[in-house]
Amino acid sequence: MQKYDIAAFIWPSYTGDEPRTKIFWPDGYGEWQTVKAMTNKGYKGCRWPRKPLWGYVNEADSRVMEMQIDCAKAYGVNTFIYDWYWYDNRPFLENCLNDGFLKARNNTDMKFYLMWANHNANYLWDKRNSDDLDTVIWSGVVTPEIFHTICERTIKKYFIKNNYYKIDGCPVYMVFDLDNLIRSFGTTKACRQALDEFRRQTEAAGFPGLHLQFVHWSWGNTNWLPDNDARKGLPLKELYSYLGADSVTSYNWGCSLKFDGDYTALSEEYLQSVSNTAENMSVPFYANLSLGWDNNVRFNGYIPGVVENNTPENIRETCKKIKAYTDSALQNGKLRAPLITVNSWNEWTETSYLEPDDLYGYGYLEAIRDVFGA
Repeated sequence: MQKYDIAAFIWPSYTGDEPRTKIFWPDGYGEWQTVKAMTNKGYKGCRWPRKPLWGYVNEADSRVMEMQIDCAKAYGVNTFIYDWYWYDNRPFLENCLNDGFLKARNNTDMKFYLMWANHNANYLWDKRNSDDLDTVIWSGVVTPEIFHTICERTIKKYFIKNNYYKIDGCPVYMVFDLDNLIRSFGTTKACRQALDEFRRQTEAAGFPGLHLQFVHWSWGNTNWLPDNDARKGLPLKELYSYLGADSVTSYNWGCSLKFDGDYTALSEEYLQSVSNTAENMSVPFYANLSLGWDNNVRFNGYIPGVVENNTPENIRETCKKIKAYTDSALQNGKLRAPLITVNSWNEWTETSYLEPDDLYGYGYLEAIRDVFGA
């Protein structure tokens, strides 16, 4: 049986160990504060509050992560993708990775890799002020000098770990916001030069290369680029080639479609979108399994965009479709690894998580295990 790399995103906000989290969650235990405050608004039959079966645990505690690693592995999730941030000239929310996962005694049982979540930070994370999404607290744009520091630090601190996830021996590094990445250098040419240098740094550390992975946004374009940029208006697939991307994936299905409505219908629409895009893409497209979407947890009023009927049974059927897509792409040589990204391990405030709750128990994890094996 084909073994799959089931890689679940981790949103590292469920800890108060990072002092700057109190800007958003002053109670001192991270975004659990928002989860605990949610009440049932009576919309679309959605059931809130939902409660984590494991409690409101500190995911920067290595003992907590030892339990979660054991559970993930038992149900077939064998890779964690950590959302990783750099704001205000320093890392942000690294505690869950550094103190939780990497200090867990069994961490080598799991692979991991980083997604640089280089989007701007606004008040989305602060329910008291989430009606204001225009104010930028921290920009995701960095200077070329800081990017060099990020690359050097990433190689020395993370790539060198034996359990860092690799494709063809090359450490995988995902970037969330391509626009902000280019803005960090001013032009696509300067961005390419910086990425080439990242590759050289990685190779100098003893790796055969760098596997650069972008989050693909289907409505993305390059028309915002300065008029003097030779690649202004270039189709994304050509920009990926120019920048040297090795693959793309989705963070969740909202990257490819309007994430609202019936789960099964959305799953079919997403996979059709991936299939169509992959046919014309210059790099491999690794499919994503999203477990749902409902961001109302973070807002005081109702926000449109709610996925319904994302039951374990419907998740299981969708896993079968994603498995079939992945198997076919592997057989046709369109993928380099049996990788499937999952949104997510713990996105409670986006209602897209594998962690067990008091509504479905371990149902989502059982669906993963039943289709992909453990």
